[in-house]
Amino acid sequence: MKNPRRTSLARSASAGLAVASLALAAACSSGGEEGDADTYTWWDPYPQHEAGSDWAARVDACGEQAGVTIERTASDTTALTNQALLAAQEGTSPDIILLDNPAVSTLAETDMLTTVDELGLDVSGVDENLLAAGVLEDQAYGIPIGANTLAIYYNAEVLDAAGVDPASITDWDSLTAALEQVTGNGNGGITFAGIGTEEGSFQFLPWFWGAGADLRQLDSPEAVAALELWTGWLEAGYAPNSVITNSQNTTWEEFLTGEYGFVVNGTWQVNSAAEAGFATGVIGLPAMNGGPAPAPTGGEFIIAPVQADTERYDITRQIVECMTTPEGFVETATTFAYYVPPTADGQAALLEARPELEPWVQAVREAKGRTSDDLGTDYPMISEALWTAVQNALSGSATPAEALAQAQTEAADATS
Repeated sequence: MKNPRRTSLARSASAGLAVASLALAAACSSGGEEGDADTYTWWDPYPQHEAGSDWAARVDACGEQAGVTIERTASDTTALTNQALLAAQEGTSPDIILLDNPAVSTLAETDMLTTVDELGLDVSGVDENLLAAGVLEDQAYGIPIGANTLAIYYNAEVLDAAGVDPASITDWDSLTAALEQVTGNGNGGITFAGIGTEEGSFQFLPWFWGAGADLRQLDSPEAVAALELWTGWLEAGYAPNSVITNSQNTTWEEFLTGEYGFVVNGTWQVNSAAEAGFATGVIGLPAMNGGPAPAPTGGEFIIAPVQADTERYDITRQIVECMTTPEGFVETATTFAYYVPPTADGQAALLEARPELEPWVQAVREAKGRTSDDLGTDYPMISEALWTAVQNALSGSATPAEALAQAQTEAADATS
């Protein structure tokens, strides 16, 4: 389905993302011979899961169920997106790709992806807030195989010593009051990742959205309030200056020292939290005036590139369906230990097996895709302007209002 608003493949490949190098091109070759009806090619961003791993066996099993062999190629996330764009230009796209959700709209804008309707897939059971990350101009271009997101982990021993009940934290004021109690008792308050990369935007977005701000208007009063929250925590000593350069990994390392009451981090730390040398708990990120704040979704979508031989789509659909049954979603969540299924049935099945994940299921239900609201390929440029503003404000080189005014100008220029 062509849309005149979408840019050409060549333009998107060269301007939207860095064009893959010749070395990258060598890695693009699909596993099976082109047109081999018994072999389907599959790319995913999990090179850490090698042949013989539980994940590789899961992929193979879906091929066997469809009566074909799957030849899998794994690459890191950035390389995978570039490879996909280059392969589409060369007419060598694989049958199936698992791709980080913000990149789905980049590929969709090139017309290189089939829609779920074209494949005959039923996505009515997928949570709308999660599916939205792969929607462009009212068309869905894939299915999330699971989702991860952010919440607040706490050190139960630090909170107990400071007399803080985590259940009392329901909005920004009560969270800030808890930080005052914890730091007043001699511990660190909260650590988070304000680094000048996408990780910084990822961690700031719950506060940004929780204030009611919109990514098309970075300098709104709501956006300023969110950035003032972070800068106010630094000024009061409730958060360490290290947040300016912290990645999500380094914030977690800080939290594991046992010195901090709180850390903003993700589903992927569930197992590490269980093995910490102190009791931990999880609360949802609060919105400014109460209730849950939407946190950004992480996780991959399963997508199907356009094929010259459209008869291949029937098997592709069967493989995708195998990966996206309620049982399949739970198996993925179990395999990776950091995914929440994107359907109510899958979530219920996961909670039956692991009831302690209830806070994370709730967080995913409230989460929001970074490219939702039809931001598409504008999102990376808006995000860069946003994380730059966060850096400028946290470092003290600009006030939150000044930093965000500049960010809005930069984002508007970049996306116009």
